[in-house]
Amino acid sequence: MPDPERRTRKDAARNRQAVLEAADALFARSESPEDLTMADIAAAAGVGKGTLFRAFGDRAGLLRALYEARLEPVREAVESGPPPLGPATPPQERVPALLDAVLCFKLDNRRLALALEESGSGGPYRAEHYAGWHALLRSVLERIPGLPDADFTAHALLAATRADLVERLADGEGVPRERLRAQLAAYAAKVVAAPPAAFRQD
Repeated sequence: MPDPERRTRKDAARNRQAVLEAADALFARSESPEDLTMADIAAAAGVGKGTLFRAFGDRAGLLRALYEARLEPVREAVESGPPPLGPATPPQERVPALLDAVLCFKLDNRRLALALEESGSGGPYRAEHYAGWHALLRSVLERIPGLPDADFTAHALLAATRADLVERLADGEGVPRERLRAQLAAYAAKVVAAPPAAFRQD
């Protein structure tokens, strides 16, 4: 006989995937993603609003789930991929590469990143993905001899990839994508270079 519990789990997984796909499509073509409601997404996915709230809790939870789904290929490259993102990369090379990956992801997912960072969930610094990137950068920076205060440096580097700043530079000021990448790479390279003696900590 069919297992009702197993069928329920399969239905829930199928509904969750349908919601993520619908939300992804809506955010991609919406002129004002902040105006999209849970009702809009439920209708596009063909499910009830209650299904959304049970699966994701609220709109911020749905945004986080969608963000994480889009981020998964980057995470896999960082955790087990080859250089320059993978763990075997020398730290002075890996830091700029990690920041470039964050920047490119924000550029490619600008509306979603903005919606998530402005969703009222305490700001970008409380987001789970921010904590993950910060911890990773800090651990890589700690491997660079003579570099002081890896914790603060990781925060400072990530500040250059905030979604609102990326939006301001890319759309507001019209800075081309490749120029943004080059500017960030140059900035990161200066930070991870051996620091001047005056700034070294004993």
